[in-house]
Amino acid sequence: MYSDKVKKRTLLIVILLAACIIAALLVGQAVRDSRENLREESVGAIRETIRSAARQCYVVEGVYPPDLTYLEENYGVKVNHRDYFVTYDAYAQNLPPTVKVTIRQ
Repeated sequence: MYSDKVKKRTLLIVILLAACIIAALLVGQAVRDSRENLREESVGAIRETIRSAARQCYVVEGVYPPDLTYLEENYGVKVNHRDYFVTYDAYAQNLPPTVKVTIRQ
């Protein structure tokens, strides 16, 4: 009779331990997914900020800025160059630039 209680208690402990491990794994995966989603949203926000500043420059000065540095110095654009790689390609002064933002690995 005593050994049945010990077996049931041991089984309960094993089940609870397994449930805790599974829960921890699921929470870890959710955190990783949310971090990835946040980084992807950041890429879009950075790209749109740069495009918006370039349009503002065009409205004020009549030409699109020649490079990203110009936007950073004159229009207050801040880019985290440590985490993101930005390609700013200004083909002509009267055409909007092509902006690509990628996450650095």
